[in-house]
Amino acid sequence: MTDRTTDTSVVVIGAGQAGLSVAYYLRRLGLDPGNDFVVLDRGPGTGGAWQFRWEALRLGYAHRVNDLPGMEELGVSFDTADRHAPARDVVSDFYRRYEEHFDLQVVRPANVTKVESTLDGFIVHFEGEHGPREVTAKVLVNATGTWGSPFVPWYPGMNDFRGRHLHTTDYVDAAEFADKDVVIVGGGTSAIGFLMELENVAKSLTWVARRPIVFLEDQELNIEAGVSAVALQDAAAREGRALPSIVSTTGVPRSRRIQAAIDRGLLRARPMFASVEADGVRWSDGSFQHADAIIWSTGFRPELRHLAPLKLREKEGGIGVGGGASWRNARVFFAGYGPTASTIGANRAGRTIARQVVATLSSLEQR
Repeated sequence: MTDRTTDTSVVVIGAGQAGLSVAYYLRRLGLDPGNDFVVLDRGPGTGGAWQFRWEALRLGYAHRVNDLPGMEELGVSFDTADRHAPARDVVSDFYRRYEEHFDLQVVRPANVTKVESTLDGFIVHFEGEHGPREVTAKVLVNATGTWGSPFVPWYPGMNDFRGRHLHTTDYVDAAEFADKDVVIVGGGTSAIGFLMELENVAKSLTWVARRPIVFLEDQELNIEAGVSAVALQDAAAREGRALPSIVSTTGVPRSRRIQAAIDRGLLRARPMFASVEADGVRWSDGSFQHADAIIWSTGFRPELRHLAPLKLREKEGGIGVGGGASWRNARVFFAGYGPTASTIGANRAGRTIARQVVATLSSLEQR
């Protein structure tokens, strides 16, 4: 991509699990990376959102990371990966080797700022290493995930808090909270991970959640729960509604590590506080907890701001997507969105979306 404007058939935005899966299958179907399709990724390195996660996080502490399609050719697997190394380093290394092995020619850093419609397709604007650039394409695949769009709910008094507010994306190291009173908000694996990391570091820990925590009897997410969660995500996507939280529809697997924390009394969540005050949080019954920091492990929303010019949103607040394609623009596909947000779902959707993309290109050529 040496010219300021480069024409290609397909632009894939994002090189995480979903984007790389689509790219792999596009290549398998005969499209040439760097020519017939271009992958843009805003991260400074490989690994998708994993490259930004905190150093102490290890594989096996969070949701399972499934192998990318074709990864067996590299002779590596997340099932047998090093459980002692930081997860971000393992994932980044595997993804780097994957991109190189299949010559996917990912362009980075490439922060997509907006996508505009044209008579022939799209203009994708992005900030590159040498400033603003753009690339035109006939078909768009959005695989941006959610990491760049953290969600923090609003509560009365939040702006009055004199301590530190931070989201999961801001968490770096447990040592920052030594001898601090910490309130952790959220009901998922990240919140639970923070509780376990800070257990013997912080002065005090208070866990609060917006809904009761359901601990599953299984050590891993069972198939029935997974199917139910996917169905709910798919229904919301098809109807153009805001996507529900995964953990709210599945519960938390009761791994040995989590069970041990339950047994020692660490994982006992209080209901959500009513307000935030200068020095802590207050519940509706009048009780108060001093806090030096509030960690908002409250999830994410799909990162879609760059697609605003395409006017894809429905009145229900979300984007209508069925079978991976936008209801409002049949040339826009979504990978890693809604029912395909899980790592295994992203792999399956990658194949389906790649086939649809190739079929769309064939139909356009026949016009």
